[in-house]
Amino acid sequence: MHEQLPDITARFRIRHGFFRKETVEARLYELNGYGCVMKTDKIFEPGDNVVLDLIMDMPVDEITVEGLSGLVTEKRKHCSNFFYSIDFNRAEIPETLTERLQRVVDVLIKKQALLSRRSSDQPNNLKEMVRYNTPPAASAS
Repeated sequence: MHEQLPDITARFRIRHGFFRKETVEARLYELNGYGCVMKTDKIFEPGDNVVLDLIMDMPVDEITVEGLSGLVTEKRKHCSNFFYSIDFNRAEIPETLTERLQRVVDVLIKKQALLSRRSSDQPNNLKEMVRYNTPPAASAS
């Protein structure tokens, strides 16, 4: 399974009876313009509809996409949680939400590129630190 996406969560509401609802936040592991993969301990079945609010934390403000309707297409068990593949209903998404969703996807791609570039540079920097901080070998006289 992929790593969780940085700085983004999905929020949805679950009904627990006639008057009681629970708001749940879940981490996302994949996201594109057509769907996402989220991990939660709440139980859905393939064929269930879910309405998500995507919240991306940014340094100054949040980018939110509210009321994104999706269909649960796959369910995979992982320890006490489940990974759910959710396909967005593109026909019901207004154009303003589509633009916001695309902006979130673009920002995530840039963040992941920066993180992978930073992590790929780290081993080289670590080798240089070790090389410069290692005392020279004593010469045999």
